[in-house]
Amino acid sequence: MFRSIRAPVRLAALLAFLAAASPLQAQPAQSAGPETSAPALEKDKLGRSNPKGYLSEEATPDLVSILPPPPAGHSAAEVADRAIYNATRAFQGSPRWTLATDDVADGGAALLEDYACVLGQRIDHARVPDLMRLLDRSRIDIARATRVAKRRYRRLRPFVGNEAPICVARTPELADSFSYPSGHAGQGWAYGLIMANLMPEKATQFLVRSRLYGESRVVCGVHWLSDVEAARTGASALVAVLLADAGFRTDLEKARADLRRVLGGEGAKPDPALCAREEAAARQPLL
Repeated sequence: MFRSIRAPVRLAALLAFLAAASPLQAQPAQSAGPETSAPALEKDKLGRSNPKGYLSEEATPDLVSILPPPPAGHSAAEVADRAIYNATRAFQGSPRWTLATDDVADGGAALLEDYACVLGQRIDHARVPDLMRLLDRSRIDIARATRVAKRRYRRLRPFVGNEAPICVARTPELADSFSYPSGHAGQGWAYGLIMANLMPEKATQFLVRSRLYGESRVVCGVHWLSDVEAARTGASALVAVLLADAGFRTDLEKARADLRRVLGGEGAKPDPALCAREEAAARQPLL
Protein backbone atom coordinates (compact mmCIF):
# COMPACT_ATOMS: atom_id res chain seq x y z
CA MET A 1 0.00 0.00 0.00
CA PHE A 2 2.67 2.47 1.02
CA ARG A 3 4.76 1.65 -2.09
CA SER A 4 1.85 2.46 -4.44
CA ILE A 5 1.44 5.87 -2.76
CA ARG A 6 5.12 6.78 -2.73
CA ALA A 7 5.81 5.92 -6.42
CA PRO A 8 3.67 8.73 -7.93
CA VAL A 9 5.02 11.13 -5.30
CA ARG A 10 8.60 10.32 -6.35
CA LEU A 11 7.68 10.77 -10.03
CA ALA A 12 6.06 14.13 -9.36
CA ALA A 13 9.08 15.23 -7.35
CA LEU A 14 11.46 14.21 -10.16
CA LEU A 15 9.45 16.09 -12.78
CA ALA A 16 9.30 19.17 -10.56
CA PHE A 17 13.07 18.99 -10.07
CA LEU A 18 13.69 18.77 -13.83
CA ALA A 19 11.45 21.74 -14.50
CA ALA A 20 13.01 23.78 -11.72
CA ALA A 21 16.55 22.94 -12.85
CA SER A 22 16.01 24.56 -16.23
CA PRO A 23 17.16 28.17 -16.70
CA LEU A 24 14.19 28.60 -19.07
CA GLN A 25 11.49 27.56 -16.61
CA ALA A 26 9.89 31.00 -16.72
CA GLN A 27 9.30 30.66 -20.45
CA PRO A 28 6.34 28.45 -21.37
CA ALA A 29 7.10 25.79 -23.91
CA GLN A 30 3.94 26.69 -25.76
CA SER A 31 1.43 29.50 -25.85
CA ALA A 32 -0.84 29.85 -22.83
CA GLY A 33 -3.53 31.39 -25.04
CA PRO A 34 -6.61 29.71 -26.45
CA GLU A 35 -4.79 28.22 -29.46
CA THR A 36 -4.64 24.45 -29.10
CA SER A 37 -3.48 23.32 -32.55
CA ALA A 38 -1.42 24.55 -35.45
CA PRO A 39 -3.12 25.69 -38.66
CA ALA A 40 -2.85 23.42 -41.68
CA LEU A 41 0.01 23.83 -44.11
CA GLU A 42 -0.84 25.41 -47.43
CA LYS A 43 1.24 22.91 -49.38
CA ASP A 44 1.44 19.18 -48.95
CA LYS A 45 5.07 18.07 -49.02
CA LEU A 46 3.99 14.81 -50.67
CA GLY A 47 3.29 16.45 -54.02
CA ARG A 48 2.53 14.64 -57.24
CA SER A 49 6.12 14.95 -58.42
CA ASN A 50 7.30 12.52 -55.73
CA PRO A 51 7.84 8.83 -56.57
CA LYS A 52 5.17 6.31 -55.69
CA GLY A 53 5.44 4.42 -52.42
CA TYR A 54 5.17 0.67 -52.02
CA LEU A 55 2.01 0.42 -49.97
CA SER A 56 -1.57 1.11 -50.87
CA GLU A 57 -3.60 3.30 -48.56
CA GLU A 58 -5.35 0.19 -47.26
CA ALA A 59 -2.07 -1.62 -46.56
CA THR A 60 -0.45 1.33 -44.77
CA PRO A 61 -0.44 0.86 -40.98
CA ASP A 62 -2.90 3.14 -39.19
CA LEU A 63 -0.66 5.08 -36.80
CA VAL A 64 -3.65 6.80 -35.22
CA SER A 65 -4.74 3.38 -33.96
CA ILE A 66 -1.25 2.06 -33.20
CA LEU A 67 0.13 5.07 -31.33
CA PRO A 68 -1.23 6.45 -28.09
CA PRO A 69 -2.44 10.06 -28.25
CA PRO A 70 0.21 12.66 -27.38
CA PRO A 71 0.46 13.60 -23.69
CA ALA A 72 -2.56 15.49 -22.45
CA GLY A 73 -2.26 18.98 -21.02
CA HIS A 74 -0.96 19.14 -17.44
CA SER A 75 -0.26 15.39 -17.39
CA ALA A 76 2.98 14.00 -15.94
CA ALA A 77 4.09 13.08 -19.48
CA GLU A 78 3.53 16.62 -20.74
CA VAL A 79 5.40 18.08 -17.77
CA ALA A 80 8.30 15.75 -18.60
CA ASP A 81 8.21 16.81 -22.28
CA ARG A 82 8.37 20.48 -21.29
CA ALA A 83 11.16 19.90 -18.78
CA ILE A 84 13.23 18.05 -21.39
CA TYR A 85 12.68 20.81 -23.95
CA ASN A 86 13.77 23.46 -21.46
CA ALA A 87 16.79 21.50 -20.24
CA THR A 88 18.08 20.68 -23.73
CA ARG A 89 18.25 24.38 -24.66
CA ALA A 90 21.55 24.31 -22.74
CA PHE A 91 23.04 22.28 -25.62
CA GLN A 92 23.22 25.42 -27.76
CA GLY A 93 26.79 25.92 -29.01
CA SER A 94 27.90 22.41 -28.02
CA PRO A 95 29.10 19.62 -30.36
CA ARG A 96 25.76 17.89 -29.79
CA TRP A 97 23.96 21.02 -31.01
CA THR A 98 26.15 21.03 -34.12
CA LEU A 99 25.27 17.39 -34.79
CA ALA A 100 21.57 18.17 -34.35
CA THR A 101 21.90 21.04 -36.83
CA ASP A 102 23.58 18.74 -39.34
CA ASP A 103 20.80 16.21 -38.80
CA VAL A 104 18.13 18.66 -39.95
CA ALA A 105 18.63 17.44 -43.53
CA ASP A 106 16.37 14.53 -44.39
CA GLY A 107 15.85 12.13 -47.29
CA GLY A 108 17.83 9.18 -48.58
CA ALA A 109 20.95 11.08 -49.65
CA ALA A 110 21.20 12.92 -46.32
CA LEU A 111 20.77 9.78 -44.22
CA LEU A 112 23.27 7.89 -46.36
CA GLU A 113 25.79 10.62 -45.57
CA ASP A 114 24.88 10.35 -41.88
CA TYR A 115 25.65 6.62 -42.02
CA ALA A 116 29.15 7.23 -43.43
CA CYS A 117 30.86 6.50 -40.11
CA VAL A 118 28.93 3.23 -39.78
CA LEU A 119 29.70 2.24 -43.37
CA GLY A 120 33.35 3.26 -43.05
CA GLN A 121 33.17 5.39 -46.18
CA ARG A 122 31.14 8.10 -47.83
CA ILE A 123 28.94 6.88 -50.67
CA ASP A 124 28.02 8.93 -53.71
CA HIS A 125 24.28 8.34 -53.95
CA ALA A 126 24.54 8.44 -57.75
CA ARG A 127 26.49 5.17 -57.55
CA VAL A 128 23.72 3.33 -55.68
CA PRO A 129 20.56 4.02 -57.72
CA ASP A 130 18.73 0.93 -56.48
CA LEU A 131 19.40 1.80 -52.85
CA MET A 132 18.23 5.37 -53.43
CA ARG A 133 15.06 4.12 -55.12
CA LEU A 134 14.36 1.89 -52.14
CA LEU A 135 14.83 4.74 -49.67
CA ASP A 136 12.92 7.29 -51.71
CA ARG A 137 9.90 5.05 -52.24
CA SER A 138 9.90 3.99 -48.58
CA ARG A 139 10.01 7.65 -47.60
CA ILE A 140 6.65 8.19 -49.30
CA ASP A 141 5.07 5.43 -47.24
CA ILE A 142 6.61 6.77 -44.02
CA ALA A 143 5.45 10.31 -44.73
CA ARG A 144 1.92 9.25 -45.67
CA ALA A 145 1.44 7.26 -42.49
CA THR A 146 2.93 10.03 -40.34
CA ARG A 147 0.89 12.75 -42.03
CA VAL A 148 -2.40 11.08 -41.06
CA ALA A 149 -1.40 11.02 -37.38
CA LYS A 150 -0.08 14.59 -37.47
CA ARG A 151 -3.37 15.87 -38.87
CA ARG A 152 -5.35 13.87 -36.34
CA TYR A 153 -3.56 15.23 -33.28
CA ARG A 154 -2.48 18.70 -34.52
CA ARG A 155 0.09 19.08 -31.75
CA LEU A 156 2.05 22.32 -31.54
CA ARG A 157 5.82 22.23 -31.68
CA PRO A 158 7.68 23.04 -28.44
CA PHE A 159 9.13 26.38 -29.59
CA VAL A 160 5.73 27.90 -30.34
CA GLY A 161 4.96 30.63 -27.81
CA ASN A 162 8.48 31.13 -26.45
CA GLU A 163 11.83 32.55 -27.59
CA ALA A 164 14.10 29.72 -26.44
CA PRO A 165 16.89 28.89 -28.92
CA ILE A 166 16.31 26.28 -31.64
CA CYS A 167 18.82 25.10 -34.23
CA VAL A 168 16.85 26.18 -37.31
CA ALA A 169 15.18 29.36 -38.50
CA ARG A 170 11.76 30.05 -36.97
CA THR A 171 9.80 30.04 -40.21
CA PRO A 172 6.00 30.28 -40.34
CA GLU A 173 5.94 27.00 -42.28
CA LEU A 174 7.76 25.15 -39.50
CA ALA A 175 5.64 26.72 -36.77
CA ASP A 176 2.45 25.86 -38.68
CA SER A 177 3.39 22.20 -39.13
CA PHE A 178 2.40 19.53 -36.66
CA SER A 179 4.62 17.86 -34.10
CA TYR A 180 3.28 14.38 -33.24
CA PRO A 181 4.74 12.04 -34.34
CA SER A 182 8.05 13.32 -35.70
CA GLY A 183 8.41 12.77 -39.44
CA HIS A 184 12.20 13.17 -39.33
CA ALA A 185 12.59 10.69 -36.48
CA GLY A 186 10.25 8.22 -38.15
CA GLN A 187 12.16 8.43 -41.39
CA GLY A 188 15.50 8.04 -39.61
CA TRP A 189 14.37 5.00 -37.63
CA ALA A 190 12.80 3.34 -40.67
CA TYR A 191 15.97 3.90 -42.68
CA GLY A 192 18.01 2.46 -39.83
CA LEU A 193 15.89 -0.68 -39.85
CA ILE A 194 16.20 -0.97 -43.62
CA MET A 195 19.98 -0.53 -43.51
CA ALA A 196 20.16 -3.07 -40.66
CA ASN A 197 18.38 -5.54 -42.92
CA LEU A 198 20.81 -4.80 -45.75
CA MET A 199 23.87 -5.14 -43.50
CA PRO A 200 22.85 -7.10 -40.40
CA GLU A 201 26.45 -7.27 -39.23
CA LYS A 202 26.21 -3.50 -38.60
CA ALA A 203 22.61 -3.43 -37.33
CA THR A 204 23.54 -2.08 -33.91
CA GLN A 205 25.59 0.78 -35.34
CA PHE A 206 22.88 1.78 -37.81
CA LEU A 207 20.23 1.86 -35.11
CA VAL A 208 22.43 3.81 -32.70
CA ARG A 209 22.98 6.44 -35.38
CA SER A 210 19.26 6.47 -36.18
CA ARG A 211 18.46 6.98 -32.49
CA LEU A 212 20.79 9.97 -32.42
CA TYR A 213 19.15 11.32 -35.57
CA GLY A 214 15.76 11.21 -33.86
CA GLU A 215 17.05 12.69 -30.61
CA SER A 216 18.57 15.52 -32.63
CA ARG A 217 15.02 16.76 -33.18
CA VAL A 218 14.70 17.22 -29.41
CA VAL A 219 18.13 18.85 -29.08
CA CYS A 220 17.21 21.10 -32.00
CA GLY A 221 14.08 22.20 -30.15
CA VAL A 222 11.62 21.34 -32.90
CA HIS A 223 10.04 18.23 -31.36
CA TRP A 224 8.98 16.94 -27.98
CA LEU A 225 10.64 13.72 -26.82
CA SER A 226 7.29 11.90 -26.95
CA ASP A 227 7.04 12.85 -30.65
CA VAL A 228 10.31 11.02 -31.29
CA GLU A 229 9.40 7.98 -29.21
CA ALA A 230 6.09 7.64 -31.04
CA ALA A 231 7.89 7.99 -34.37
CA ARG A 232 10.08 4.98 -33.61
CA THR A 233 7.04 2.84 -32.83
CA GLY A 234 5.28 3.97 -36.00
CA ALA A 235 8.35 3.43 -38.18
CA SER A 236 8.84 -0.07 -36.79
CA ALA A 237 5.24 -0.94 -37.67
CA LEU A 238 5.63 0.47 -41.16
CA VAL A 239 8.86 -1.40 -41.93
CA ALA A 240 7.27 -4.63 -40.71
CA VAL A 241 4.54 -4.19 -43.33
CA LEU A 242 7.03 -3.12 -46.02
CA LEU A 243 8.99 -6.32 -45.49
CA ALA A 244 5.85 -8.28 -46.37
CA ASP A 245 5.49 -6.44 -49.71
CA ALA A 246 6.89 -8.33 -52.71
CA GLY A 247 7.94 -5.18 -54.56
CA PHE A 248 9.80 -3.86 -51.54
CA ARG A 249 11.62 -7.17 -51.04
CA THR A 250 12.68 -7.22 -54.69
CA ASP A 251 14.08 -3.70 -54.42
CA LEU A 252 15.70 -4.59 -51.11
CA GLU A 253 17.80 -7.28 -52.80
CA LYS A 254 18.77 -4.89 -55.60
CA ALA A 255 19.84 -2.35 -52.97
CA ARG A 256 21.87 -5.04 -51.20
CA ALA A 257 23.76 -5.68 -54.43
CA ASP A 258 24.30 -1.92 -54.83
CA LEU A 259 25.88 -1.68 -51.40
CA ARG A 260 27.99 -4.79 -51.86
CA ARG A 261 29.40 -3.43 -55.11
CA VAL A 262 30.21 0.05 -53.78
CA LEU A 263 31.61 -1.05 -50.44
CA GLY A 264 33.84 -3.56 -52.18
CA GLY A 265 35.90 -0.75 -53.72
CA GLU A 266 37.78 2.27 -52.48
CA GLY A 267 35.67 5.17 -51.26
CA ALA A 268 36.25 8.49 -49.54
CA LYS A 269 36.65 8.06 -45.80
CA PRO A 270 34.39 10.01 -43.42
CA ASP A 271 35.83 12.86 -41.37
CA PRO A 272 37.35 11.31 -38.21
CA ALA A 273 36.28 14.36 -36.18
CA LEU A 274 32.69 13.84 -37.28
CA CYS A 275 32.81 10.17 -36.32
CA ALA A 276 34.27 11.08 -32.92
CA ARG A 277 31.45 13.57 -32.39
CA GLU A 278 28.84 10.92 -33.20
CA GLU A 279 30.50 8.42 -30.89
CA ALA A 280 30.53 10.97 -28.07
CA ALA A 281 26.87 11.79 -28.66
CA ALA A 282 25.97 8.10 -28.45
CA ARG A 283 27.51 7.97 -24.96
CA GLN A 284 25.92 11.21 -23.78
CA PRO A 285 22.47 10.99 -22.17
CA LEU A 286 19.89 13.35 -23.60
CA LEU A 287 19.56 14.78 -20.07
